[in-house]
Amino acid sequence: MNRLAILASSLALACAATLAALPAAAQDSLAKIKEKGVLSVGVKNDYKPWGFLEPSGKIVGLEIDLAQAIADKIGVKLEMLPVIAANRMEFLKQGRIDMVIATMGDTAERRKIVGMVEPNYYAGATNVMAPKSAGLKKWEDLKGRKVCAVQGAYYNRRVTQMYAPELVVFPSVPDALNALQGNNCVAFLFDDTLIVSTLSGGDAKWANYEMPLVSEDPQLWAIGIRLEDMDGPFGKLVKDMSVDWHKSGKLLDLETKWGIKQSPYLIETNKKLKAAS
Repeated sequence: MNRLAILASSLALACAATLAALPAAAQDSLAKIKEKGVLSVGVKNDYKPWGFLEPSGKIVGLEIDLAQAIADKIGVKLEMLPVIAANRMEFLKQGRIDMVIATMGDTAERRKIVGMVEPNYYAGATNVMAPKSAGLKKWEDLKGRKVCAVQGAYYNRRVTQMYAPELVVFPSVPDALNALQGNNCVAFLFDDTLIVSTLSGGDAKWANYEMPLVSEDPQLWAIGIRLEDMDGPFGKLVKDMSVDWHKSGKLLDLETKWGIKQSPYLIETNKKLKAAS
């Protein structure tokens, strides 16, 4: 074999080895999803109205509608896997799901682990839900008092460092709310979007509760995909769909459908993208 043939053979072997070493996601996740005929999405089933269980056991909500829209665009079935804050990124990294649409705050720390699709599809902020009798007026009133929280929530550390409550951490939202009702804590620390939804839902058991503080730390929510997919066909498809959802007003329409007060973030982003087109 001459030197050119040997070199060509070596390059071919090197390329094959490089491709084999690439994560599966880097070898075109979109093609793999089409091949299996299923889009697997990590969703919430305890966060009304973004993702929650109907009495029939079916998972529905605003984020479920987004997941279904992506599956329909690809032309495959939607498979939903309930996730919580503590496991959603890990499931994505492990390949158990193709993407996450589960009220996930977009933080610099999380961007090191998963790809965050822009434009972000929603935004929330941090507050507490508490009995009116608790008399909470300012964040500093939480110091030294037991506050229910959900494991893995991005704001747990910040609030603890700034206001020094004694966090009592639970695996899910229903567990934390049950503890709040059982007087195991003075307040429930969470995203203000869920708190507003809970308080305005008409459930008599929350009639004597309120969101007493000024919301802090506005946080964008992002669809999460594997880092390797961000610049590939799958990442481009999801990014393009997110742009269209904002520009067309689909996200605003979904807020109306699910009884959510229109978000200033969605209104502003809709205007910006329409003006830019």
